[in-house]
Amino acid sequence: MTHAPHPTDHLPTLRPFRAADAAPVARLATDSVRGHWTYTPEHFRESPAGTRPTRLVAEQDGVVVATARLAPFGEGVPDALRLDVAGDAASFTPLLLAQLAAIPAGFRRVLGVTREDFTGQMTFFAAAGFRNAWQSWGAHLDLTTFDPAPFEALQERLFLAGYEPERLKPDAPDADWHALYDLHQTGVRDQPRNPTTTPDPLTRDGLRDVIRREEAAFVTRWRGQIVALTRLTPRGPEVESEGTVTHPDHRARGVMTALKAHALTWAKGEGFAHAGTGGTVLNLPMLRVNTRLGYRTERMWITWEKDI
Repeated sequence: MTHAPHPTDHLPTLRPFRAADAAPVARLATDSVRGHWTYTPEHFRESPAGTRPTRLVAEQDGVVVATARLAPFGEGVPDALRLDVAGDAASFTPLLLAQLAAIPAGFRRVLGVTREDFTGQMTFFAAAGFRNAWQSWGAHLDLTTFDPAPFEALQERLFLAGYEPERLKPDAPDADWHALYDLHQTGVRDQPRNPTTTPDPLTRDGLRDVIRREEAAFVTRWRGQIVALTRLTPRGPEVESEGTVTHPDHRARGVMTALKAHALTWAKGEGFAHAGTGGTVLNLPMLRVNTRLGYRTERMWITWEKDI
């Protein structure tokens, strides 16, 4: 005797992520960003026993076809959870509903981040009632063809006015680290930001430690005083810039353009092939600086928001 198919037989099974799912989930995640990043199985781990699973998978006929992760967005946005989805778009809604049924206390909104040409995720967030709340830009520069010569006249003019760019030494005196942190705090206060571009808070010692451990920091001094900062983080053949800020009294003079040109010249000399950067679309001064330097903007990143 045969049985008629149940109306829900075609639906995937939803369950917590297991260690054995790491390889297929890595493939789904890499495909979902069109190879913009490459994920490996080591990026994915089971939630500790006794805790709420942050990642679920959708399984169809024994094959993992989709995944969703809901976890705290970050220290800079303490009231938000971030939803990441990948795989079969038809499974995104049941995965979201399953995640929403077990939201931890203390959070008031869910955010999703996707690039505007990632069609499946864009369509899902719009259909699921998320609001297109913020837009960010990313940009890349080919360092192998970067030519610092066009910026030499600007750097000479600024030098004559008392501005001197340099790489900050790891053993810089405490007074420099104090000044650097004050400038960093100025940037946190003044620069337009959205949740995606909001960094985790840092103490003065924390900023010093992260620069010493994994970054190259470049500063401009005016009569010995640090008035501008940009930080480069090496990532394989690429350097990523962040933490870029100029003291309010020294803005609109080309100081940051000259400093970033100095930093990029160093990166090229060190053998890096590409430079990346980004920020909110509201930060027009940095967009202009990076355009002058030759960065090419990519498609926008969209941050979606849904109140819980």
